[in-house]
Amino acid sequence: MFAQLFGSYLIKNNVIKKEIVSQMIEKQLSVRVRLGTIAVSEGFMTEEQVEEVNHLQRMKDKRFGDIAIEKGYLTVEQTEQLLSKQGDSYLQFVQLLIEQSGLTQTDVGKLVQSFGKDMGFSKEELEAIKSDDIDHLIPLYVISSKPHIAEITALIARNVIRFVTRDFYFDRAQRMKEFDYEHLSCQELGGDSSIQVAIAEKTDEGGFLRIAGAFSHREMDAVGAEAYDAVGEFINVIDGLFVTNQSKNHVNLDMEPPVSYHRQKATGDFYMIPFYIEGKEIAVILSVNSDFSAGETPEELKVFSAPGVEPVPDQSKGRVLIVDDSMMSRMILKNILTKDGYAVVGEAPDGEEGVKRFEELHPDLVTLDITMPRMDGLEALTHILASDPDAKVVMITAAGQQDKLIQALKTGAKRFINKPFNEEEILRNIEEII
Repeated sequence: MFAQLFGSYLIKNNVIKKEIVSQMIEKQLSVRVRLGTIAVSEGFMTEEQVEEVNHLQRMKDKRFGDIAIEKGYLTVEQTEQLLSKQGDSYLQFVQLLIEQSGLTQTDVGKLVQSFGKDMGFSKEELEAIKSDDIDHLIPLYVISSKPHIAEITALIARNVIRFVTRDFYFDRAQRMKEFDYEHLSCQELGGDSSIQVAIAEKTDEGGFLRIAGAFSHREMDAVGAEAYDAVGEFINVIDGLFVTNQSKNHVNLDMEPPVSYHRQKATGDFYMIPFYIEGKEIAVILSVNSDFSAGETPEELKVFSAPGVEPVPDQSKGRVLIVDDSMMSRMILKNILTKDGYAVVGEAPDGEEGVKRFEELHPDLVTLDITMPRMDGLEALTHILASDPDAKVVMITAAGQQDKLIQALKTGAKRFINKPFNEEEILRNIEEII
């Protein structure tokens, strides 16, 4: 996050061009920081001493650390400390900036201090930003009287890093009453609290597609049903982790299926946190125990219609029915299973349709999502086992659905598979059951 914020500051102040900053951010994680750069940053050596050691290193076949120790500039302990920081993201960016701009390390240090002062950061806050420490950054940007706002924002930030990109940053949270948007996906959590988690985009700028494409591993050139579905599943993962954390504090929450809206208005009492994903803006919208409406008319996504009966290869390892309201999840499961020799004989977008398809197809195994519209996985499981007590059913679950999962296993489900999917886990469980 430091690279994005400080890079924007450098561009604004005409220190370096936008294209160069983008290239630096792209290269940043692959850079091995030189010991001299770290030694100056830590105050162990001056730039003049580093240049002297670099000159001696060019003349001798010795390492930088060994020469610095011989000259008395570093101790062995200090050298080991410097070696441990060669993957430091702040120093990676500093080193690239020196190479690209011709600035000295002292010049860069002065610019960093000016950046912190102009942004209004304290010394401690600036250090947190330099270290990309999410736990310390969130309280600087997300100040809210409502519970859970900061916690959910932190989960979103960590999972943007996990699934989407490290090239992102977020801005300060704003309390709002309305927000016009082009695209929005939202999931409601009920139970002990009423919580809405949404990701929206004001225009077709591309932030929505950045998340959808990265999370689904598919190229998308326009926001449509597949993109809404993928962003909804990304939110589902966030909410699953949040619900799991809350359950440890004996707070019970239920997850509703994600819902999408197009060209409408969010209204009520909520917080909006701007996120910039690879330079493209999205809005994270969070409401806790407040009046909130994500929109008036949800999108009816054709993506939820499932294909008919699929042909079965002669050498199939087993016939599988996939029941999930997410097309992306169905697609990923189908690809994993068919690649390994299973026949996916049918798909269904909700529990009601899943029960019908089971009674038509009599598959060897059913994968059954827990959270779905019209009929959830628990009710569908009961109907399937009433139709065939020997049915082999594997539940598909996001984190945070432990109570429902336990109920499903007691009802007769054979196993469960977690989202986001792990191919090895899926194949191991299904092979053991079939």
